[in-house]
Amino acid sequence: MKCPYCGHLENRVVDSRLNKEYTITRRRRLCESCGRRFTTYERLEVTMPMLIKKDGRREAWDRHKVVDGLKKACEKRPVSIEMIDAFVDDMERELQDMGEREIPVGMVGERVMAGLKELDEVAYVRFASVYRQFKDLSEFMDELKGMLDNQGKGS
Repeated sequence: MKCPYCGHLENRVVDSRLNKEYTITRRRRLCESCGRRFTTYERLEVTMPMLIKKDGRREAWDRHKVVDGLKKACEKRPVSIEMIDAFVDDMERELQDMGEREIPVGMVGERVMAGLKELDEVAYVRFASVYRQFKDLSEFMDELKGMLDNQGKGS
C-alpha cells in the first residue's frame, strides 16, 4: 500500500478491525519511511450487474455515484452516513441476489426512491424531483399529493 503522504511502498499494519456486519476491514497502517499513520478499508469485491442506460449504453455499477446522490438528497436531514451506507449495502445484496448480468438503470432509481421514502420523506422528494425530471409544477404537486394520500392511509 502506497503511503498517501510520502509515496513510500513499505508500511505495516498496526491495527485491524471489522465493522459490525463483518463486511469491511479497517486497517491502521504506519509508513516505514515517514512514520505517519493512515487508514485503509478492505471490502470484498463482488460482481455487480451492468446497468443499461435509457439510451441503451452499458455502464458499470458505481457505488460512489449512488452514495453521492443519496448524500445530496439527505443533506441537512437527520440521515447519517452509516444509514446511507447500510441502505446501499442492502441494495447491492439485492442486486447480486437477482443473479442478472445486466439490469435497467431505472430499476436502481426506483429502488433508491422506495428506500428514501422509508428513510426520510424530504430526501425522497428532493431525489424524486431530480430523478423524475418533472416538467412542471403540476407534475411535482401530483407526486406530493400521492405521498400525502398514502400517508393518510397509514402507509
